[in-house]
Order: sequence, then C-alpha cells, then structure tokens
Amino acid sequence: MAVHLSPLLVAAPTSTAAFAGARFTTATALAASAAVFVVDRHDGLLHSPLLPIHIAALLVVSVFVVSARTLHDRDLRELTQVRAVAEVAQRVVLRPLPALMGPLRVACTYRAAAEHALVGGDLYAAARTDRATRFLIGDVRGKGLPAVEDASALLGAFREAAHRHDALPGLAAALEGSVRRHLAQLTDSDPESGERFITALLVEIPDASPLVHVVSCGHPPPLRGGRGEVTTLSVPRPAPPLGLAGTSPDAFPVETFAFGPADTLLLYTDGVIEARDTGGGFYPILERAADWPWQCPRGLLRRINDDVDVHAGGRLEDDLALVAVRRAPVPGSGQGPRRSRPHHVTEAGP
Repeated sequence: MAVHLSPLLVAAPTSTAAFAGARFTTATALAASAAVFVVDRHDGLLHSPLLPIHIAALLVVSVFVVSARTLHDRDLRELTQVRAVAEVAQRVVLRPLPALMGPLRVACTYRAAAEHALVGGDLYAAARTDRATRFLIGDVRGKGLPAVEDASALLGAFREAAHRHDALPGLAAALEGSVRRHLAQLTDSDPESGERFITALLVEIPDASPLVHVVSCGHPPPLRGGRGEVTTLSVPRPAPPLGLAGTSPDAFPVETFAFGPADTLLLYTDGVIEARDTGGGFYPILERAADWPWQCPRGLLRRINDDVDVHAGGRLEDDLALVAVRRAPVPGSGQGPRRSRPHHVTEAGP
C-alpha cells in the first residue's frame, strides 16, 4: 500500500500562522503548494487525480488560516491603538511630577491594582505658587471607572484652584465645593454618588521657611525622615474626607511642622499601609521606615516599592501612590550628601 506524505505539508501554513503575520503565512502556503507538487511528482502522481486534490486541500486550508490570521492582526492593531489612546488619556489625568520644583527635589510613583491600568482611584498632583510648592495626594472611595472619574475631577479642580488661594484652608474649601458639584452632577446616573468621597492631604512647603503646612481630610499622615529620625506628622484635628467636609475654610485646620534641608517628606496612600502578606498582616510602615534611604527621594521610593512587593508577595489589592519631597541644599551651605545614620521613629504634633 502506497503512503503519500505530501498531505502532511498542510501543517506548514497552519503552524506558521501561530507566530507569523498574514503575508508570511501566505508565502508559506504557496511554498507548501509547490512542495506538494514536487513530492507528488516524485511519488509518480503527476498524472494522478490525487495531485490536484492534495494541492486543492492545502490551498483551501491555507485560505482559512490566512483569513483567520488577517482578522487576528486587524484586531491586534485595533487593540494596540486603543491601549495607546488609553495610556495617553490616563497620563493626562495623572501627570508625572517634575524632578525639581523650586528648591525641592521630588520623586513620585504610582501603581494601579487593576491589570493594564495606569490610573486608578489614588491621585497626586503638585503646583508652584509665587513663594511655595503645594502638593495634593488622595484616595477615592471605590474602584474602577467611577473612581478614576472622581480622581480626575479632583485633580482638575486642584490644578485650577491651587494658584487662586493664598492659604491652604481656602484651597481645601474650594476643592470641597468642586467635589460636591461633581458628585451632585452624577446623582441622576448614579444614585450612590452621595456615598462617594475622597480622603486627601494638602501640603504646602514655603520656599524661604523651613516649614511644612498640612491640611488633612481623613488621609494617612505623612512621614518626615532625616537627621537620624523618622517622624509621623500626625494631625490631631483632621477634617472629614472631601465630599463630606464643610464648605468654609474654617472647617480645614492647618498644622505646621519643621521641614529643613536635611529632611525628606513622604506622602502615601493606604495602598501602602494596607498591603497584606500571606498571613493577612498589614505592611508595618513605621517599623520599616527606619531603614529606608531618606537622603534620596528616588531611592526611597524604589526601596518602598521593593519592600511592599516582598511583604505582599507581588500582589497589590489596592492602588498605591507615593510622593517623596526633599528640600535641595542651599548653594554654598556645604549641605551635600551625607552618610546615613540609624533612624528611630517618633510622632510629632503641631
């Protein structure tokens, strides 16, 4: 009984389509058809009805394979374009902060818990005024597109209002009004919009004074590292989260802390402190903070990210945002890089 191997050549275009494009698959199909002719001729089937059957079968299969690959390539191009547009849109919402803002060195990082997302419910922003730099960091209640929408509304309001108010309480009241208007507009489409809110922290660092002013709207307190110690800048009278707070500047008390050239300020969201290990334990930020490289904002954030990954096993259940701020040394002051010293953790009031 004669065995003809030419029909096995149909595997050539089908396997090629798994990793190559439509054009290369078509070329492979044509080459396989030529090979069928050569093999069948060698087998003495030149004048046999099996030769056209073998070639026709290979061509029919090849047409289906090339068509499927063409549709796959088209969908892949569309997906790539959609992702590119989405990335641009997300980067417009959450702009990266400059590395130098006035006398401050700044570093930031953002990690969304949702796969393929660049922006989630956490947010940060910064703005320069005539004599200071202002920072905002916040965390929207909820997840998904509603959280991104709320974050975008607050970021837009901050960028517009940060230059219009001389003091942080007035800025905070303006942001509260913007958040309330935003949520009110969503009432018809989202009956639960009244339960949405945003925890936030407003920080102002004057250019000429070794101070930092803080308004807390229910957000985790910042950490100040440097000079051998790490201090929690606790705010004893935080305002309610935005969307639930008052509309008067008096509802947003300001607390002031020392912040000199040897200090680094760390702003973070609860995605850091609520990262859990396999046993369900939260990330012990105060225990770890004493060993961090506070002299370099970028190095500090890299260390925190790596440490959180080790603690949580690389799994993030919530978005994570970090901003590190260090006052640049005054030229001629001799305040250059210095050796790190062991840190201890304290808690500071205003």
